[in-house]
Amino acid sequence: MSTLNKISVGIRASKLSRAQTDILLNQLISVSDNMSNEAFDIKTIKTKGDIHNVQRLDQIGGKGLFIKEIEQHIINGQVDVGIHSMKDVPAEESSDELDIICWLKRENPGEALLTNSGHKFFDLPTGSVIGTSSIRRRAQILNMRKDLRIKLLRGNVDTRIKKLRENNYDAIILSLAGLKRLGLLDHVTEELDKEQFLPAGCQGTVGVQSKRGSKLKEVFAKINHYETEIESLTERQVLKNINANCNSPISIYAKIAENMILVKCDIFDHDGIKLFSKKISDEKDNHATIANTLAETILNDIGQEKINKLNELNDFDYSPST
Repeated sequence: MSTLNKISVGIRASKLSRAQTDILLNQLISVSDNMSNEAFDIKTIKTKGDIHNVQRLDQIGGKGLFIKEIEQHIINGQVDVGIHSMKDVPAEESSDELDIICWLKRENPGEALLTNSGHKFFDLPTGSVIGTSSIRRRAQILNMRKDLRIKLLRGNVDTRIKKLRENNYDAIILSLAGLKRLGLLDHVTEELDKEQFLPAGCQGTVGVQSKRGSKLKEVFAKINHYETEIESLTERQVLKNINANCNSPISIYAKIAENMILVKCDIFDHDGIKLFSKKISDEKDNHATIANTLAETILNDIGQEKINKLNELNDFDYSPST
């Protein structure tokens, strides 16, 4: 732990990362005795994904682009914990020295459409330019609207909204959770249907990472949200078992209702054709079994070789054929 018994916290150098950190730490302070903002030393760490903010993510190093530097700081003892958007954390653990010790209650994991014209998704005129950096969202758009143009959009949330307002795009898709945490929901034209735009694994979830065995797990346990933890672990187990990552056109969403857990997974090819879609449910205590069962079904239906190929995309931008 850092000097003067402060908890040193490593985060990305972005407004969203800071907003998420403030929400999480304020929750911890509210349920802890004799704890204030003075208990934390927040250190911003630039990640590879932040530095290279123009290229496609899958072209600058693949997995863990927004967390590797923070993880290394934890391992080296330069910070005590890192706070991550769990969607950015690969399902395959990068180091057996690290552990996720706290899961903040999940925010709405849905998708938001922002437009200049006020048109909703299915009302956008043919040829409209829609921006995203997500291979999954790209496939979902093509599944329903092959008449739209898709153009790569990188940058933080403010930058993406600015590019929209400067008419570089007619519409963009962003995470509802991020917009809410930044107080930017007034920019949203439409909340997209979760059945049609099923979210990425762990979308809307924030986690705290530390060295395995850290005593800080007891500190952060006060705000750990059990349902979010189980939902997230289920989603991550499926993705891990099929060797998928954040560059895959794969969406997965687990939701606990009372004593049951429902898991849905959609898989697309890069032309937007749906290769797999399945819902499966069981008692929430059987979440590990249901994850393994779903992953096995995916592998039997599609095959590992084909899933591996889905992690590769040559041309991101798309224009409808005339």
